[in-house]
Amino acid sequence: MRIDPRTLRLFLAVCREGTISGAARAEHLSQPSVSVAINQLERVLATKLFERNRQGILLTPAGEALKIKAQAVDSLLVSAQEEIKLLAEDIGGPLNIGGTPGALASVMGKVINSFSEQYPKFNLRIIECHDAKAQRLLKSYELDVVILTSGMTDSPEDFCELPVMTDPFSIIVGNANKDLPDMMNLKQLAAARWVLPDKVGGFRRQIDALFINSNATLPGNAISCDSLLTTKSIVRSSDYITILPNEVVKSELENGTLRAIKIEGIAFQRKVGLLWLAERKLPAIAQAFIDHTVQCLDV
Repeated sequence: MRIDPRTLRLFLAVCREGTISGAARAEHLSQPSVSVAINQLERVLATKLFERNRQGILLTPAGEALKIKAQAVDSLLVSAQEEIKLLAEDIGGPLNIGGTPGALASVMGKVINSFSEQYPKFNLRIIECHDAKAQRLLKSYELDVVILTSGMTDSPEDFCELPVMTDPFSIIVGNANKDLPDMMNLKQLAAARWVLPDKVGGFRRQIDALFINSNATLPGNAISCDSLLTTKSIVRSSDYITILPNEVVKSELENGTLRAIKIEGIAFQRKVGLLWLAERKLPAIAQAFIDHTVQCLDV
């Protein structure tokens, strides 16, 4: 027997709501109807999907695996419906791109204008997320392509990763630190106050590598902040400093509200790459975006 897509929808509702009764309310069905559908799904798959307890349900390993695939099916159906609607309006897409804030800022600013010449009208959604969440959203087909800091670890085998650009890191300061020289070793800034990204993902690992390669202690007096906008605002208006790729602060460097200090003794450059699910045949517009980005940035 084949899986009935309608039972997958109910399965996702149970996962989302945490109980059979909650899923029944959300889907405007009776509780017995949802229970019968889930039991049928378990018979077709010849495995248990949930362990039931007083708090609700707990997914088994098989349930966790099915949840990812069910989300992918649901995303594909939603995307197909949206794509057909957009075609009727002569609009390309939908194109769903995710990534870490700095990587998105570095790449999208360089490629979006020329890409929009190829697709004068297209539907684009951009989501900021950390590396682990980005991979989950790729697996569930909620994202087509992810832009993220690359090269610190090997990508899992179920993903394709392609580096597309490099960008040197600099120490970034505001006017409160105008007396600092144009080149410094990180060891000279042991007493400084820092704003750094949270300790998750390739971007922070690359920054930590800068301190390690400089034989400098990782900053203890540091604000953890994953918002580029907030980080730049703090540095611009205080004596806090940060480390960012030059491309991320290009406009602030040009207008003089921030200044870049070269890191002495470091030739290490930040890498940015594209990530997508290896098993998936990408939508035409997603493949076109990858091809255009590679051609445009030409690493």
